[in-house]
Amino acid sequence: MDPINKLTEYFKEFPGIGERQAKRFVYFLLHKNPSYVKELGDKILDLKNTIHQCPSCFLFFQSKEDQLCDTCSNIKTDKTSLLIVEKDADYENIKRSKNYSGMYFILGGLVPIVSKDTPNYVRTKELLRNVELQAKEPASPTSQGGSGLKEVIIALSLNPQGEHTDMYLRELLTPLQDKFKLNIVSLGRGLSTGTELEYSDSETIKNALRNRA
Repeated sequence: MDPINKLTEYFKEFPGIGERQAKRFVYFLLHKNPSYVKELGDKILDLKNTIHQCPSCFLFFQSKEDQLCDTCSNIKTDKTSLLIVEKDADYENIKRSKNYSGMYFILGGLVPIVSKDTPNYVRTKELLRNVELQAKEPASPTSQGGSGLKEVIIALSLNPQGEHTDMYLRELLTPLQDKFKLNIVSLGRGLSTGTELEYSDSETIKNALRNRA
């Protein structure tokens, strides 16, 4: 395979990018000067070398390896509430809305409707581990709220795959819900059906959190 087609195949792996767009990216790079292409390559390497995932919530952020993110390490974070989102962009949108002050967990994807197996990027084992650890952990004197995890909020986009994942997570978390008397809720209908959480405005997020059930 020649370099143009080979690079096109790489670009096609980007979310929402088809054959034509991928090839446009390749020809765009061919028209740029070598210093631009080199700098782009260096920035991609920097991304992999300086950005790591929080070992608790799995958020990508600039850090040393195994370092907790600002939310997980902040003593003012409400440790009684855990909000599950699909991806980093959803986390950023909710954080920006300033309508939630608890813990987060980034699931990494959605559970396919037609497949019996969850893909390896959906962090179900890590979620179960986190919920159990956080439910057992007493709050420090300086932390917000009571002791231990009390509420799990499933905050996924209101589309068929999101709603399927919501039901899957509720079933998965049932043993821990019974064991620790957890309140498991989902975002309310402040979100319209078909809405992507990543693109929801602050007022919509506020209403969805207020009406969670």
